[in-house]
Amino acid sequence: MNPPEIESSRLLLVEDDPNDVELIRLALETGGLAAPMDVVNDGEAALNYLLGEALDNSLDDASQSAAARPLPRFVLLDLKLPRINGIQLLQRLRSHPRTRRLVIVVMSSSQEDQDLNACYDLGVNSYIVKPQDFEQFSDAIQHISHYWMQLNCPPLPTALPS
Repeated sequence: MNPPEIESSRLLLVEDDPNDVELIRLALETGGLAAPMDVVNDGEAALNYLLGEALDNSLDDASQSAAARPLPRFVLLDLKLPRINGIQLLQRLRSHPRTRRLVIVVMSSSQEDQDLNACYDLGVNSYIVKPQDFEQFSDAIQHISHYWMQLNCPPLPTALPS
């Protein structure tokens, strides 16, 4: 089977705080980096979006079409999420052939060593602590987007087993 496609300009934001979602949108627009962005607000929704998996692993028409959807250029992931937290989500994504090489950037308020180390052990591409100041937050989002959307050469997706 062929590897999944990557949509070169799309970002997936996994964030449950609506204020942070709006700040990220505003920062991207202000920086002239308004790429198409899909938003999901918990780990289960992220699994459905990326793998077409529900928590009970049942496949329906919607999940089958999600599995055929091109992957985003990168995922911007918060750790403190409802239902499935960011670290559990990383475990699932890194163990699945479709998302094993997907670029995932964690942006979290957590500065805990155990979170940082767990994320890097699971193959996260970058870990950024959310700045508390609006201007620094906006600058960070613009730098992240510019680097991962324009400068970085993402890995080729892993071919899915037949």
